[in-house]
Amino acid sequence: MNALMNDFDIKNASETTPQRWDGFSEIDEAIRENRLTEYRLRKSWADPWSRRLTIGVLIVIAAGFAFLAGTSLGFF
Repeated sequence: MNALMNDFDIKNASETTPQRWDGFSEIDEAIRENRLTEYRLRKSWADPWSRRLTIGVLIVIAAGFAFLAGTSLGFF
């Protein structure tokens, strides 16, 4: 096999170049530190539409629980 390949080709075949994905470095760090959920929550809270949707859903859930508690106590 050495007869077909020169020394340059053998060195390049054995060396692996690390691929650098700058866009995913923050996600890689979050996975390493086991904080992927925190990363997702921070990214979604930074988005205005996602923040409004989250607040809206929480208000609807709270209103539903308040209604159920009110009906069980006889307020409604």
